[in-house]
Amino acid sequence: MSEWIIILIKIICALVWFLVIALYLTWVERKESAVIQDRIGANRANIWKFRAIGLFQPFADAIKMIFKEDFTPKFSRKFLHNLAPFISFFFVAVTISAIPFGDVLRIGGREIKLQVVDFNVSLLFVMAMLSLGIFGIILAGWSSNNRYTLLGGMRGAAQLISYEVALGLSLIGLILVYPSLKLSAIVHYQGEMLWGWLPKWGVFLQPLGLLIFFFAALAETKRVPFDLPEGENEIVGFFTEYSGLKWGLFMFTDFMEVLIVACLLTTLFFGGWQVPWLYADGFHFPWGGEWLLPHGIVVAFQVLAFNLKVFFFCWLQILIRWTYPRFRYDQVMDLGWKLLVPLSLVNIAGTAILLSLIG
Repeated sequence: MSEWIIILIKIICALVWFLVIALYLTWVERKESAVIQDRIGANRANIWKFRAIGLFQPFADAIKMIFKEDFTPKFSRKFLHNLAPFISFFFVAVTISAIPFGDVLRIGGREIKLQVVDFNVSLLFVMAMLSLGIFGIILAGWSSNNRYTLLGGMRGAAQLISYEVALGLSLIGLILVYPSLKLSAIVHYQGEMLWGWLPKWGVFLQPLGLLIFFFAALAETKRVPFDLPEGENEIVGFFTEYSGLKWGLFMFTDFMEVLIVACLLTTLFFGGWQVPWLYADGFHFPWGGEWLLPHGIVVAFQVLAFNLKVFFFCWLQILIRWTYPRFRYDQVMDLGWKLLVPLSLVNIAGTAILLSLIG
């Protein structure tokens, strides 16, 4: 099997996983909010009267969005108006290519990395792609030729740019601890042990960096309590002039961002696909026992561990979205510039000092 065919298969598998999970996050959000509000939630979509607790609802929503009337205002700048949602969608979708789902799968003497492309600067690539998604928001607000959508677009751009500063600074301490910009290498560093029993996960070595990254990443998803660009009850959001599939792309991109944030939290701070005390040949416990496993079972454990961690952080983000009220805009800016950025600098200085003392 040629290298190009393997890459194509990995691209298809990664995209199918990414898009299907993001699609079902819409169902998870509706069900989770229903549980919080003592409701049943989405359960009407069915196939031959088989409802399956609403599991068909995401597909019903997708069909509705595809066939719903696509309205473009006469006063809008039509080309850029149509392009904006695809820009936001594309730059989030390509980030999944840099996320490692597992270590190495050996088939017929060939080693296949469970990652679409293993960049030397994959962390920088992910941050850059997520940053470029801002252009979709700005274009959507400006090309709609509506004062209120422009205001929503400007709010979105200001918020995302502000929190990207804290997001980037929160990772510098992590890079000092794991000296690499390669996501697969960062995951491998976290497979080492402290004192022979504690994994070197980022949550243990960079707890302050984790908190800063988490809050900044929540703001980057533009969801409650950071949904100022979409605050319908105080301003008109940046995609008010959209309908049908293009509106659905903006909404779907939000859930894709939730999934990417969960993947990054898992990869950077919770060991990625690493399972404590699991090595290439099986489990080696710190108290001396061992449980040897076939290679395929080890890979299955790693991929399952990655998915469980990602699902947990998706659930946590949706829980926060339905628990806390929206911040005022001045509170959002103050949190980013007056708290998270200074804490990021403290984290960098503290990490550098500790490493110099230890080294």
